[in-house]
Amino acid sequence: MERYVWETTRELAKLGHQVQVICEQCMTEKPQGIAVHELGRMAYRPRWLYYWRFSRRVDAWLQANPQPGWLIHSNERVGVHDVTTFHGPPFASVRDKPWWKKVSIRVAAQLWLERRELRVAKAIVPNSEIIAKQLAHYYPEYAHKLTAPIVPGVVPGVMRTQHGVPEDGGIIGFVGREWQRKGLPLAVEIVARLRQKRPKLELWVVGPEESEISHLFKDWQGGYRLLGWRTDSAHFEKIDVLLHPAKAEPYGMVISEAMAARVPVVVSDACGAAAQVGSEMGAVIALAAPMSDWIAAVVAQLDRAEAPPTFARGWGVVAQEYETIYSDLT
Repeated sequence: MERYVWETTRELAKLGHQVQVICEQCMTEKPQGIAVHELGRMAYRPRWLYYWRFSRRVDAWLQANPQPGWLIHSNERVGVHDVTTFHGPPFASVRDKPWWKKVSIRVAAQLWLERRELRVAKAIVPNSEIIAKQLAHYYPEYAHKLTAPIVPGVVPGVMRTQHGVPEDGGIIGFVGREWQRKGLPLAVEIVARLRQKRPKLELWVVGPEESEISHLFKDWQGGYRLLGWRTDSAHFEKIDVLLHPAKAEPYGMVISEAMAARVPVVVSDACGAAAQVGSEMGAVIALAAPMSDWIAAVVAQLDRAEAPPTFARGWGVVAQEYETIYSDLT
C-alpha cells in the first residue's frame, strides 16, 4: 500500500496537480513538490485502536488546516475522504465465521471503521478484481460507488539473465513475508515432488526469517536457500520460475515485479494479479487443483523455450486512471 501511494502521488504531481500527503511518518526523503504533513507515530496494536486514533488525528489536522476545494483521497480507515482505495480483503468477511469469533470489541470496531470508510466515500477504488467482487458481496448497498479496479504499477528493475534451464535442475522462487497466507507450505510440497525427477532443482525463499520456516525443510537434504528479507530484487536475475500459490492475495505485487523482470510465474487463482497473468507470462492454477496440475504447470515454465515478454505498467498510467475518477467528482 505504501508503495502504491508513494508512486501514485509522485506521478500526480508530475501531471501538474497540487498534492499534499497526510501520514503518520515519512520514512524517506520527502518528494519534491509535494507537501508532507506528519502526524506522529503511534502504537500499532491493537490495530483497530490504531486506525481510530489515526483517523482522529486526521480529523484534527483538517480542522486546524482547512482545505476548501481540495479533493481528499484516502488509503486508510478515515472518514473525511471523497475517494478511498481498498488494498485488502474486506474485514466484513468475518461475518462468515462462527458467532463466537464475531463477539468482541475488536470486531465491532473494525466493522464500524470499514463501513464508515465506504459510506463516506463518493468513489471506492479496489486494487484488483478480486477485491471489487468481495466489496460488492459484503457491501451491496455501496456497490454503485465501486469504480473499475486500478491495479498497481511496476517499476522496471533487474531482468532475469536469459539462459536454458537444465533438465535436472532450475531455481524456483518464493517471495513473501506472510509465508503461510502466501502459500509457502504448498510451494515446498510442489518443489519436493519435482525434485524426485529433477534432483538439482532448488527452492529460493525470500521474505521470512530462517527461524520461522526452517521446520518446513527438516526432511530436505539441501536444495533450498532461505534468503530472509531483501529490499532489492536481485534474486529475479537467477530465478527461473516464481511460484506463488497464495491462499488469499488481494493483489500480489511480487507477481507483476517478476513478470516485469521476464520471470515466468505460476500463481493461484486467489491472487488479484492473476488477472494480469496471460498465457505467455505463465499459468494461473485453481487453488483447489490437484498437485499434478501444479507440478505440470511449473514443469511447463521450467521447460519453456523462450522467455516471456516484459510486463509493463507504469505508475504514470495509474495516476492517469485516477485523474479520470477525480474529474468525475469535481
